[in-house]
Amino acid sequence: MTALTLYGIPTCDTCKKAIKALESADHDVTFRDIRADPLSPSEWDELILEFGDRLVNRASTTYRGLSDWMKASEAEEQLANHPALMKRPVIRSEEKLYLGWDSGVQTALLS
Repeated sequence: MTALTLYGIPTCDTCKKAIKALESADHDVTFRDIRADPLSPSEWDELILEFGDRLVNRASTTYRGLSDWMKASEAEEQLANHPALMKRPVIRSEEKLYLGWDSGVQTALLS
């Protein structure tokens, strides 16, 4: 059994699907609600270093509602002010970070 931490928000359907699939594959999943338990500046720095601008979900309703000034700002600024802009889920295993729940992530974690 692999211990994983999944970062997201509890209302995110993709996060719910990922947790269900990972638990069905005998992973021990710890869910971290990024709104209730915000990431520290060093945790954000680590994720931005790993994923860059891909960490910002530009297809979200939250992003579409941002001012033009905020849309033009750096990912760090956007995520610091609006944590729900984070593309979800972010999954941490002991050796790697994964972004999203696409087929590549599923293959890596479910095989």
